[in-house]
Amino acid sequence: MPRGIFITLEGLDGSGKTTQIERLAAWLRRRGHEPALLRQPGGTATGDRIRQILLDARTAALAPMAEMALMFADRAQAIAEVVRPALDAGRIVLCDRFTDSTEAYQGGGRELGSELVLAMHRLVCGGLQPDLTLLLLPSLETSLARARRRNQRVEAETGASEGRFEAEKDAFFRRVWQKYREIAAREPDRVAVVEGDLTIGEVHEQIVEAVAERLLATG
Repeated sequence: MPRGIFITLEGLDGSGKTTQIERLAAWLRRRGHEPALLRQPGGTATGDRIRQILLDARTAALAPMAEMALMFADRAQAIAEVVRPALDAGRIVLCDRFTDSTEAYQGGGRELGSELVLAMHRLVCGGLQPDLTLLLLPSLETSLARARRRNQRVEAETGASEGRFEAEKDAFFRRVWQKYREIAAREPDRVAVVEGDLTIGEVHEQIVEAVAERLLATG
C-alpha cells in the first residue's frame, strides 16, 4: 500500500489554524479521503497530559530546555500512536503543529537556536518530515489579538487557561514570527506560505490549491 501524505499547519496562535484544518478536513472528505487529525501538543492520552503542563498559565518557571523536551516527548508519542500508523495505512494526516513550531517557539522565541531543535528532531522523530506544510502568517498584531481574545473566552467558559505562551511579551512573538519566515525561506519546496490578513475563505482557497497540487504530484 502506498504511504499516506503528511500535512502540517503552522503559524502563531491566533493565525486561524484550527478553523482551517477543520475546513481542509471537510474538503478532503468530500473527495473521498478520511484524514487523521492531530494537534500538538496533545492528540494522545499522554500528549494531552503534557499539553496541560505546557500551556497552563499556572505552569511557572519552566526552563526552555525542559519545555522543548516536553514538546518532543509529546511528538514522539504522537508519531508512534497516530502519525506512522495512519501513514502506513495510506491515509492523509493533518497535524496542527509539528517540529516547525518547536523551531519557531523554542528555537526562535526562547532563543535556543535552530541547530539544537533540528538535532532533537532527527533523534526523536527519526527525521520524519511533513510532505507539505501550510504556514499561516497574518500580521503579528492580528494573531496576538485573536489568540488573547480566544484564551479569555475559553477561560471564562471553562475556568481553564491555556494562555501561558500568550502572556509572553511581543518581542518573543516577533522572534517566533521571524523564525517561521526563515524556515519557509530555507524549505520552499515543503512550506507553502499563506500571508496577510485575509478572510477565512481566502485562506481556505490558497490552502486547497496547495493541497490539490501536492495530491496530484503524489498520484
